[in-house]
Amino acid sequence: MKSIKKGKHFLYLVFVFVVLSSCSPEYIPNMVNSPMFSNAGEFQATVATGTSNFDAQTAFAITDNIGIMVNGSFGNETNDSTDDFHKHTFIEGGIGYYNKIGDKGRYEIYGGFGTGSVEGFFEDALFDSEITNANYNRFFVQPGIGMSTGIFDGSFSPRFVLIQMNPQGTDITSGSYNVFIEPVFTSKVGFKWVKFVAQVGFSVPFGDDQVNFNYQSFIMNVGLNLNIGRKYEF
Repeated sequence: MKSIKKGKHFLYLVFVFVVLSSCSPEYIPNMVNSPMFSNAGEFQATVATGTSNFDAQTAFAITDNIGIMVNGSFGNETNDSTDDFHKHTFIEGGIGYYNKIGDKGRYEIYGGFGTGSVEGFFEDALFDSEITNANYNRFFVQPGIGMSTGIFDGSFSPRFVLIQMNPQGTDITSGSYNVFIEPVFTSKVGFKWVKFVAQVGFSVPFGDDQVNFNYQSFIMNVGLNLNIGRKYEF
């Protein structure tokens, strides 16, 4: 029991440090949706929490090679002892191609578009304050390679995103563009229909373009994954 409590305390401390101590970031990357489909008719749904606060994901294989996905990320964090807070809402959709490598190997590539908004206030120990209020658009391309079995799914997905950040008061088409690379490792372990999912990775600017907004550089999420319609070969 003590080890479980210590684990919970560690996850809570990591979450608080990353989210509430990151200078009220405008951009918080959502959890990467990496379904690693096996066949047409397979449906997956995931709920998770972590550095992006709360993520809900769905994905459906419409054919033996084509999949679609819809993902959402939501956050509403406050600090009881200060006026610091962070709120964000993000939703995206995508379509992609997947295929098998032998019996258990998988590869996939998805692309899509999302839009979101963020609000926040941060005041550090030196009483410097920062206010965040912005909308943003994001395009993504997400290749991935991994494996799928009855009890374990694992993948590596280097997501590339193009972010257009629009601070409050600017025209939606006038925001700056920046490219980020977001490599993540995802593991799903459990029964063939329900699995515990964990993901860890990074989000870093790509190239020499100047980033004019704060961003969160660490990705870590845990949750549950539901899988319906996968055909298993024994």
